[in-house]
Amino acid sequence: MSTAPTLTEAAATRVAQIAQKQSKPAILRLSVDGGGCSGFQYRFGLSDSTEKDDSVSETDGVRLVVDSVSLDLVAGSTVDFVESLGGAAFRVENPQAAAGCGCGSSFGI
Repeated sequence: MSTAPTLTEAAATRVAQIAQKQSKPAILRLSVDGGGCSGFQYRFGLSDSTEKDDSVSETDGVRLVVDSVSLDLVAGSTVDFVESLGGAAFRVENPQAAAGCGCGSSFGI
């Protein structure tokens, strides 16, 4: 069984803030699409609910959900929220990624 990705406290706090502003449940969906600079790219979005085949982890009352197809590519990952001079963004620390790119939203295995 693959290890579900988790949220850091900073990411959970940011998801909760965004969800509250949009009057949505605090559920962040992480998925992986083909494309990007390095072969795959991460997609984030608020979700209204979970699906029966989703992998779900919870941090501070905020759920991170990943579909079964994407799970193999992000198993064991940590989703963080980082603020820097370049802006603020969710970042995935993926132990499986063999290659990445400068933008941080694309990876290769």
